[in-house]
Amino acid sequence: MIGIADYGMGNLFSVSKALERLNVPYFISDDREKLLEADGLILPGVGAFKDAMNLLESTHLKETILTFAESGKPLLGICLGMQLLFEKSEENGRTPGLGLLPGEVIHIPKRDNEGNEYKVPHMGWNQLSFKKESHLLEGLTEGYVYFVHSYYVRGSEEVLTATADYAGVEIPAVVSKDNIYGMQFHPEKSGQLGMQLLENFTRRVKESEAVS
Repeated sequence: MIGIADYGMGNLFSVSKALERLNVPYFISDDREKLLEADGLILPGVGAFKDAMNLLESTHLKETILTFAESGKPLLGICLGMQLLFEKSEENGRTPGLGLLPGEVIHIPKRDNEGNEYKVPHMGWNQLSFKKESHLLEGLTEGYVYFVHSYYVRGSEEVLTATADYAGVEIPAVVSKDNIYGMQFHPEKSGQLGMQLLENFTRRVKESEAVS
């Protein structure tokens, strides 16, 4: 069963409804012991990085997520939840993240190197470009997914799985390393491709459960 971490800043409804459409059993909880018993864990998130980390600290879920990651069971961060997996963010002042993946969260530039202006936040459909093999990408072809974000991860080359181009930068859209996965976009709002990506994560959870 998949656990969805409830720390006060997650898009719990849309993620849970997506799992229901996939007929995948899940639960939503802020209880450490229950979350650690899950076969896979989803860390959602909407809002500011610093606020989210403060809530993870105050609810003691930071330690829970780190312990879960160490267990080897699949962990997926979505949107802000993906950014929280990294080392730090510049949003509202320097804030340490969970440090599970290498990289820093910085603001999307409003102009590219040629002076062309871009709207920030990066909002709407953008095409994925696959960079390396991953359980999340199995059986899939490149397509469009739905983004809503003003910050992106820099310095994450070793975990880049899929990217999207915007404002003259390569936006990390899917990241993966061992049992840690992340999606910057909202898979539950990204049509068939988004649902396939989420289904691949749930399949990975089932495979991991069978091995353990």
